[in-house]
Amino acid sequence: MKKFFAIAAFLGLFTFGTTPVCAETQAPANQTEVVETTNDEGGLEGVHKELKQKFVEGGPEFMALVAIAMILGLAFCVERIIYLSFSRVNTKKLMARIASALADNDVEGAKDICRNTAGPVAAICYQGLLRIDDGIETVERSVVSYGSVQASKLEKNCSWVTLFIAMAPSLGFLGTVIGMVQAFDDIQAAGDISPTVVAAGMKVALITTIYGIIVALVLQVFYNFILTKIENIVADMEDSSITLLDLLAKYNLKK
Repeated sequence: MKKFFAIAAFLGLFTFGTTPVCAETQAPANQTEVVETTNDEGGLEGVHKELKQKFVEGGPEFMALVAIAMILGLAFCVERIIYLSFSRVNTKKLMARIASALADNDVEGAKDICRNTAGPVAAICYQGLLRIDDGIETVERSVVSYGSVQASKLEKNCSWVTLFIAMAPSLGFLGTVIGMVQAFDDIQAAGDISPTVVAAGMKVALITTIYGIIVALVLQVFYNFILTKIENIVADMEDSSITLLDLLAKYNLKK
């Protein structure tokens, strides 16, 4: 949990540390000047400044909520990617070492190999080796049960990522609706439907929607990457479980 909060703090510092929040930036007199500078510079730096300018124009109420959703969502994504990266091992090499130990009738050596190897594959093999004397059926039930536990650990916190994927555009749409209401209030107060009366409210409303959709798209890419890594690890777990059962069957026949 401490690692998650550290990641969230770093992402928050990176996001808000590069976003201007002073009143001068929001002043109409300087707005044209900033846009012109952005257009002159071009490239990634110009795009970055343009995004920051639009972020400020969107208003602090809902843009801050969208930014928080992005920071927390990215923090969960980074935490999962780090965890899954450390969970992946060379399963072929691991199973070859276990097979070599069992061929020498060294069950304790095979257990030590599993204990000293990180990841769910080694944990499942260790659970199977603990019940090597109870029969293949008992080993199979143990491997299947413990495999479900390990799979749930791989999917931990993924539900939070999906939550922020859904929340980001919803917050943007909420800001859009409120901006539209404010625009109609301005029309009612002015008694006129001229573009200058409704332009500001409409602009703010659309900016919040744009940023909400961008955040959802970014988080969705990370989420799909995480799901791909989980599927690969689960496939390794299933393949290794079958290999382990074959090795234990051969070991029992040899005994």
